[in-house]
Amino acid sequence: MFQKMKSIQSAFAHVRLFTLVIVVLAFGLCAFTIYKSMLLASKTQDRIYVLANGKAIEAFASEKKDNVAVEMRDHVKMFHFYFFTLDPDETVIKNNIVRALYLADISAKRQYENLKESGYYNNVISGNISQKIEVDSISVNIDQYPYYFRCYARQSIIRATSIVTRSLTTEGYIRNVSRSDNNSHGFLIERWATLENKDLNTVIR
Repeated sequence: MFQKMKSIQSAFAHVRLFTLVIVVLAFGLCAFTIYKSMLLASKTQDRIYVLANGKAIEAFASEKKDNVAVEMRDHVKMFHFYFFTLDPDETVIKNNIVRALYLADISAKRQYENLKESGYYNNVISGNISQKIEVDSISVNIDQYPYYFRCYARQSIIRATSIVTRSLTTEGYIRNVSRSDNNSHGFLIERWATLENKDLNTVIR
């Protein structure tokens, strides 16, 4: 009889262990299913569809932080393009400078005013001079805020008789501001300064 009792207890223990294993596996399967469902929902929310020419094109939404370095480099590049691209036309100069000053703080405005007071822009107009800029590289440090940048570029000063190529190195800091039509990246350049601006070569035309 005792042997039968032991067999019943042993069988009950096995059933209890088996039930416990089934319950644990069921909970694990439920947790895994919920996790995968949430992951799929999150990925689905990041997808958007753009209708272009009657076709739905899939696109992916991303946070600003994912592209912050790329956007900052483009912000710096556009600022230098507008500030240093000049033609012998007062309207062109004014429009470019206004666009540039939306992208930077008073440090850029001071440099503009210094150039204006020295007669630089008048000389560009009276001498029929065009000035172009080509940005070679921009380094950005996103580990510390405000973000530090350094820009390396080449200027071409085109006169009727010559083309002067100059090296240009500037630095500054970038902070976040609200996006707008005048500042699509939502950054503002601060403490902008020129580190180097010297002649590299002159080509006689």
